[in-house]
Amino acid sequence: MNKYPCHVQPCNIRLFIHGAGGYEDHQPLRVTLRDFLEAKYEIRYPKMPEGFQTEKWYEQLETELAASDEKVILVGHSPGASLLVKYLSKTVVEQSVLGLFLLAPPYWGAAGWDVDEYMLEATVESTFPTELPVFVYHCRDDEIVSVVHRSQYEELLPQATTHVIESGGHQFNSDLSVVAHDIERLEKERS
Repeated sequence: MNKYPCHVQPCNIRLFIHGAGGYEDHQPLRVTLRDFLEAKYEIRYPKMPEGFQTEKWYEQLETELAASDEKVILVGHSPGASLLVKYLSKTVVEQSVLGLFLLAPPYWGAAGWDVDEYMLEATVESTFPTELPVFVYHCRDDEIVSVVHRSQYEELLPQATTHVIESGGHQFNSDLSVVAHDIERLEKERS
């Protein structure tokens, strides 16, 4: 029996990984994504471990991915997004990942974001799955993760589709309609 019943087949599980601000702070983003998409598919929103220790987050991510035998769409916000890039460049994921959606991802090592533990390895370009569709979103008025980080991801992940949204700040004014639209379009193309 499928743990996550879906009304549309094939079933896709969407996994939303919050940023370092925490589970509660990112609820509005989860809610807007749910409002656009959950009627069709399951959205998993796990509470990630306290602090932003990559190994603990990897363990939680592996647990969440193991809970699904369906196709998965990964959505991450801020450091949660950058963690997904690092994780996918280091790990062979058993599940079929349809797409990666990065919301305001910091590029560690750029513009003052210098924490060695979070930086991508030099081999990321050769180890990240090049066939994986990637979508990157930044708001021009984001005061936490500057829109300049987007260009780093464009260079690193040439398959990425990037969106610069004029306003919305770091939390996208709790409106992920453009993300939801891209997810639905990708699912239609890949199913």
